[in-house]
This record gives sequence, C-alpha cells and structure tokens, in this order.
Amino acid sequence: MQARITVITLGVDDLDRSLAFYRDGLGLASEGIVGKEFEHGAVAFVQLQGDLRLALWPRSSIAQDTGLPLRPASPTDMTLGHNVASKAEVDAVMQQAKSAGATVVKPAQETFWGGYAGYFQDPDGHLWEVVWNPQWTDLT
Repeated sequence: MQARITVITLGVDDLDRSLAFYRDGLGLASEGIVGKEFEHGAVAFVQLQGDLRLALWPRSSIAQDTGLPLRPASPTDMTLGHNVASKAEVDAVMQQAKSAGATVVKPAQETFWGGYAGYFQDPDGHLWEVVWNPQWTDLT
C-alpha cells in the first residue's frame, strides 16, 4: 500500500462548537458545515496543508456509518502533531489554542530529546502536540 492520506476525521460531540474552535479560534480555513440535508451527513472540512483536510464529523454519525457502537472517547488513543519552526512559534500556537477555548494539558517546555513542545485538547478532548524539533529544519 502506498499511503495517500487526504482526510483525518475527528469524531465530535458538537459540530458547531468544533467548527468554531478550528475556524474562528485557530483561524483554519473552512467552508462551514455541509451535508445537513442528509441524516448523519453533516460534516465540516477544515483545510490543512496541501490536499490534506481535517473532517469534523459527529461521533454518533461515525458510529452509524461504521455500524460500531458509540463508546466513550479516550484522548490518549492518538495525537495530532503540529510542527513549527521555533520555540516562540510553539508558545504562540499554544496561546492561540488556549484563547480559542482549548485546554492546555501540558504547557510548552523543553523535551528530553532536545526539542520544545506542549499539548492542548480541543473542545472534544482530541490531543494536539505543538512541537519544535531542532532536527527538522525545513519548516521555515
């Protein structure tokens, strides 16, 4: 298999709240909620880099579509990594996320491997790591 990831879908409990966090709070581009005319179809796509999009889709709709039972979410099941070009940018993104309503679960700090990183949770508890890695010099 050759990986061609184009969409990362986050299950959310309140689609309007999640869209407001990502679009209005973090400033990410989105055309808003689409698919409202379909039962279990309402979804919002948020533009990331290149052709990559973040889909915000109600957890109940994911359960219905997959046939899996709706279960409690766990924030430690996965993290999304947002790599930036400097320690100052880590601090700025962490502050922007906090101002948008995120919960900072680990303030930005020096890492054991020589970088600088912090974690926040979006309104649905999804973990984001904001990180500066001194070995990754192509992020400027």
